[in-house]
Amino acid sequence: MTTIKPFAALRPPVERVAQVAAPPYDVINTREARALAGDNRDSYLYVSRPEIALDPSVDEHDDRVYAQGRAALEDFVARGVLVRDREPQLYVYAQKMGAHRQVGLVACASVAEYDAGTIKRHENTRADKEDDRTRHINEMGAHDEPVFLTYRAASSIDAIIADVQRGAAVYDFATSDGVQHTLWIADSAQRAALVAAFEREVPVMYIADGHHRSAAASRVCALRAKRGASEGEVDVYLAVLFPHDQMQILPYNRLVREAGGSTRTPEQLLAELRSVMDVVETNEPAPSAPKSVGLYVGGRWYRGTFRQGSWDASDPVASLDCSIVQERVLRPLFAVNDPRKDKHVDFVGGIRGAAELERRAREEGWALAIYMHATRIDELLAVSDAGLLMPPKSTWFEPKLRSGLFVHEF
Repeated sequence: MTTIKPFAALRPPVERVAQVAAPPYDVINTREARALAGDNRDSYLYVSRPEIALDPSVDEHDDRVYAQGRAALEDFVARGVLVRDREPQLYVYAQKMGAHRQVGLVACASVAEYDAGTIKRHENTRADKEDDRTRHINEMGAHDEPVFLTYRAASSIDAIIADVQRGAAVYDFATSDGVQHTLWIADSAQRAALVAAFEREVPVMYIADGHHRSAAASRVCALRAKRGASEGEVDVYLAVLFPHDQMQILPYNRLVREAGGSTRTPEQLLAELRSVMDVVETNEPAPSAPKSVGLYVGGRWYRGTFRQGSWDASDPVASLDCSIVQERVLRPLFAVNDPRKDKHVDFVGGIRGAAELERRAREEGWALAIYMHATRIDELLAVSDAGLLMPPKSTWFEPKLRSGLFVHEF
């Protein structure tokens, strides 16, 4: 069973929601956040990326940045940019991106269930990012951005969420990236039915995006428990829960540069690539099938297809496309042994497309761009259910949850 808990959100008044809503903190850097916020003092980036309010010389992990985050949240409440709901609610959040539409439930998830593995993870966290989110959440006294969870779809839950959507929406607006965002509030009967349905129908949930925020929520709960203080809803954390059959995963592409003074020509690199896969020139960068990749070498695109028998089909991790690329290309040809730390590899979300790979390879001197085939949701569930972990940067979910639409104070 899984537990979901209604909560009284801090959220924007309808007339300010479009100005408040912002991209998640971890898909943009500080420079991009400054540019996006501009002179809009209601942008939620002032809360999630508080360093943009300080001098550019201040490091984003400086003590002043974490203090500024709490000050920004307090300022938003004082100015009515965020307003507390009067009672705990469950919210239904729909996103439409082109032809794709996904509808999730905004609720609090259980820290204890995360700790026990009932909320399953599929990748390791980085210590520095986990430390940063722990500090940020603890000093804010709030979970200010939701974790993206998924669960195996259940028709009974689908029916209740469809019923909520027949009511009047409290938000309905589009962001500059063309995504439509719509929010409804469940009534008391729907709320009770949803809580009961998750307890009855959903034995486990899975982290799609937000491993560091989940780990940080657990750490904050433990830190405050150790102090012996009873500080409200620190035992739950903010999440949006989507059924697995609505998930859209885009590829997480790779850029690789030469290491150790190597100066292979494009022809030499292609010859080495042909030793581990079948390679043909193509005009279509995106691979159309699993176990194949787009390869951008020397200003041209090629299609690389891995040969049968070059991976362990019985292993849910080894058979992932990202694992095969790591073991057949990055490790042997570029000496990338730890892609989490190696500076000779970088990762580019699939939403940016082939043009971004071409631009960066051309302007930054990367020897090879790899256009991946997207990981499938059934692969993610299989790895998680087996208690295994995916390689880093295995999945890129789109559309991203917009930040600032709901905050959970504890």
